Amino acid sequence: MQQQDRLFRFAAFIKATLDASGQPLAIVARSGLDLSRFGLRYSHGGISLRESPNAPWSVRQLYYDCEQGQPRLFDQGVPGFLLGAEDPGTGWFSAVLLPTPAAEALATQALDKARALQALHPRYSANAHAWALQYQNCNQWLVETLALAWGPPPAPDAAPRAAAQAWLREAGYQPQVLRVNNRPLMWLASAMPWLHEDDHPAEDLAAAQYRVSMPAAIEAFVRQREPAALRLEFCHNGVHMLLRRGWQPIAEGCVAEPGDELISF
Repeated sequence: MQQQDRLFRFAAFIKATLDASGQPLAIVARSGLDLSRFGLRYSHGGISLRESPNAPWSVRQLYYDCEQGQPRLFDQGVPGFLLGAEDPGTGWFSAVLLPTPAAEALATQALDKARALQALHPRYSANAHAWALQYQNCNQWLVETLALAWGPPPAPDAAPRAAAQAWLREAGYQPQVLRVNNRPLMWLASAMPWLHEDDHPAEDLAAAQYRVSMPAAIEAFVRQREPAALRLEFCHNGVHMLLRRGWQPIAEGCVAEPGDELISF
């Protein structure tokens, strides 16, 4: 019960901060699966929308429906989004606020259901190759949605995902390289129904690595494309909540530094 109360207070802190920004949306990510072996803090990204039809600042995201065995677009309130963290005793959340033209273009794309569905693919793979079309993961939907918002409209006879990936290549997007460094482990993982290898180049598989869209890669791309973008990072550790403004990440353990905003539980 105490952990649930802290999570709701953490979510309220995030929403109040986003509200005070005056922005229509934020590109957001949360901690989830433990990806520390890859040097990654965040596993799952989406778009937090002030004018969400679900509730203010709900996160529009790709969600894999395990029961139905297919991906869907899903609007989830901030508390529910945070519940995906593997360790309920700690939590991490990042939000990137965009300059007005980029934010408005993305809001137009994301809030229109038909346009938001343009980038959705019916086959899910958690390790989907960033430059392939066979599968898609949640972060791949996110970055392709950015491309459809910020790039030219796809030609009438063009597949939206293919057009989005072509624009991302031209714009300099670099997906995350996940170095597994263990080929037998990759063989075992590929037996799971939500992991696949047939979309990855042979040279990457031989090197025991995947090229996948992850929140860190998407944030790096947004920062390179929109230098005026502002990053907010939030964390809690059971003792306090913390907010940092800027691109310098918070240290492990949710440790405050001068200039951070700290609120005790």
